[in-house]
Amino acid sequence: MLLLTALSAAGQQAQTVLMVDAGYASVHDSYLTPITYDGLDLGLSIEATRWTRFAPERWLWQLSVGADYNYVENPAQNNDLHKLMGDIAFGMQRAWMGVMHPRLGLSVGPMAQVRAGIVYDAVNSNNPVTVRAHANLGATGMAWFGTHLWRLPVTLRYQLQLPVAGVFFAPEYDESYYEIYLGNHKHLAHLGWWGNRLDMTHYLGADLHLGKTTLRLGYRTRMEHWTVSHLHVHDVTHAVVLGVSL
Repeated sequence: MLLLTALSAAGQQAQTVLMVDAGYASVHDSYLTPITYDGLDLGLSIEATRWTRFAPERWLWQLSVGADYNYVENPAQNNDLHKLMGDIAFGMQRAWMGVMHPRLGLSVGPMAQVRAGIVYDAVNSNNPVTVRAHANLGATGMAWFGTHLWRLPVTLRYQLQLPVAGVFFAPEYDESYYEIYLGNHKHLAHLGWWGNRLDMTHYLGADLHLGKTTLRLGYRTRMEHWTVSHLHVHDVTHAVVLGVSL
């Protein structure tokens, strides 16, 4: 299976890839601790890319479903945090083939994302867990280029996912989840925009087409940043991506 431009050339209309991410994570969540924690990032995801039926080779849709886990420690290495997140993202993109070069393609369009999970601090006995949850609308775009490595067909690809506006959950400063349980539900949902929340995901990689099988090698970085109710979150991951087509 070949990605996007090569889909049509190969007579394929779909691609589904199972991916594993492994790399570095940095987590800063002032609800739990004022210190930034660093450590391991692991992820598992499935990405499906399809040409639309109403306009093949002009419009495509992309669906990704995944989960990621961060095990991070403080600088003194005497405490750790565990962050577990799941997300689903769906986007529609308008594609242009042969942009400036016969083998170069571009696509851009809207996307929707829902991402939720928890961050757990075993040492913090008062508020050991914080919930992360947000839903966003934004934009996504790709650039891809078909080439060869010796005689092996290769598709190089870059993609940016950029949420623009949405809603996210955050308690008030120093508000315990027990207070929320007792009924203090005010000011828990916040409108997210670039003034108080900025998330983005970059992917750069290569698909190696071995007959009917595609092997994916890449690099992914994700940033999640928000400031509201005197709370501050800034998480960054850098990961190597390994994948295989299904």
